[in-house]
Amino acid sequence: MGTHAERRSFNATPDFIDLGHCRLAYRKIGSGEPLVLIHGYPLSGLTFRHIAAGLADRFTCYVPDLPGLGETQWTEATDFGFGGQADTLKAFIDALGVSSYGVIAHDTGGTIARRLAVIDRDRVTRMALIGTEIPGHRPPWIPFFQKLANPKQTRTFAFLMKQRWFRHSSAGFGGCFTDRALIDGEFFDLFIRPMLADKRRISGQTRYLMGIDWAVLDALKTDHARISAPVLLVWGEDDPVFPVEQAREMAVQLANCAGFVAIPGGKLFVHEEMPEAVLPVLRDFFLQGRPVSARMVEPLGALAAQHAGGH
Repeated sequence: MGTHAERRSFNATPDFIDLGHCRLAYRKIGSGEPLVLIHGYPLSGLTFRHIAAGLADRFTCYVPDLPGLGETQWTEATDFGFGGQADTLKAFIDALGVSSYGVIAHDTGGTIARRLAVIDRDRVTRMALIGTEIPGHRPPWIPFFQKLANPKQTRTFAFLMKQRWFRHSSAGFGGCFTDRALIDGEFFDLFIRPMLADKRRISGQTRYLMGIDWAVLDALKTDHARISAPVLLVWGEDDPVFPVEQAREMAVQLANCAGFVAIPGGKLFVHEEMPEAVLPVLRDFFLQGRPVSARMVEPLGALAAQHAGGH
């Protein structure tokens, strides 16, 4: 999972790029072909600390904090919708001067990444999606939280996040880890403690939450055919948030699906809990000329046949 020095470098204070409506925080590690790693809700780029360190010997990993989350400094002019987030990432990549790049994305970051692959299709070379939204499916709790959300009312959310029982519940992070003890260690220090210490971070998370646009998500059912880059789907086999069977059905919508990898015992945050299982799959996929491990991948033909049979 990378050397100690690589991990320390990744966890260093981020750099910032001024995009006008926000100052986007990002971290850079490694050398080689560029990869952009896009996190989900309610995390930050630090969720890829193990993955980026494990890829740094062959790739330059650019890991932004999306507006509303992490250390990015957003403003009232920031667009937190899926489309706006994709536009922000494109502007970020333009500012980096990158001519082509691969993408690794997780959760809501995977929906933003798919929008990015449509609007920047000439530069996106490959994309790996880890446990992300499925058109027509609504993950548990998120629509409910959206109905209650108000950027000016953060007290209740902060109170709940301080409660261990809530963090371990299905409304918290209970469906994200097989080993729920992981919620209370490094994960708490990196993602929950900073948010509890800063009301503006809670407000940013609320704005991000309200930017989850179900119409944009559902439109991906047809937009998937517009993504020309090869796409690999990597899933936790026991993910209760985005069920693996529905994810397999989604795979056939993609114009160029490279396959579907289900990690045994994994849940939504499989890249956090089992990086040693996810990393080899990603390395095989992004290293040119090296196929995805045959014992773990389900080829598109089999998925299509299964889908056609109504299973």
